[in-house]
Amino acid sequence: MKSINRPEKALFVALVIYSFIPAFVGMFRILELAGGPAVGLPENSRALTAPIIISLHILSSAVFCIVGALQFLPRLRRQYADAHRIIGRAVAAAGCLSAATGLWMTHFFSFPVELQGTLLYGVRILLSLSMIGLIVWAVMAIRNRNHYQHSACMLRAYAIGLGASTQTFVGIGWMIFTGIEPQGLLRDGLMVFSWAINLLAAEWLIHKFLRRIPVTHLSFVRSKQLV
Repeated sequence: MKSINRPEKALFVALVIYSFIPAFVGMFRILELAGGPAVGLPENSRALTAPIIISLHILSSAVFCIVGALQFLPRLRRQYADAHRIIGRAVAAAGCLSAATGLWMTHFFSFPVELQGTLLYGVRILLSLSMIGLIVWAVMAIRNRNHYQHSACMLRAYAIGLGASTQTFVGIGWMIFTGIEPQGLLRDGLMVFSWAINLLAAEWLIHKFLRRIPVTHLSFVRSKQLV
């Protein structure tokens, strides 16, 4: 990490910390599903019906969000293009797997209306499909040397992937200020609102930074090393 300057280190650490809480809780859930000791997590009967799907979703989401944070470091992209490309393939695969397992759980799990209503169901389906589509689009864009489109699509997909982190902070904030645990339509609305925050932030970053940088300076990989 010596080649990374202080602002880039701060960005990386911030993204890792932001992604850490859902990933940390998820790892304990995997330990429980594998027969390990219970650690006080809320009981989830749905997890017992499809432990492999749940585990794949947790692991792939953690890889996409935490390892994916490395892909936003400009100096690493420039100096270690091969590593960026290899990591990018793993992150793209993890993102697609995270979205696909999330899509499966949304449709096939039986949620009580307090945890998932029609609004949240529809948004989850839409965003899962959108995340897969954005990642595929990003891969196609970099193969065509369209670095701007590659950056924009991956940033939008990453914003969707970070939804659980924002939902955690929004949910905790709501309970702190109101003393009420959100359920039903209110819970659906807060979760959708969290994704909206992420996507608006992504669009702001795209329009604030990507469009102002010449395409030649947005190289995620050197042209001669493109697959």
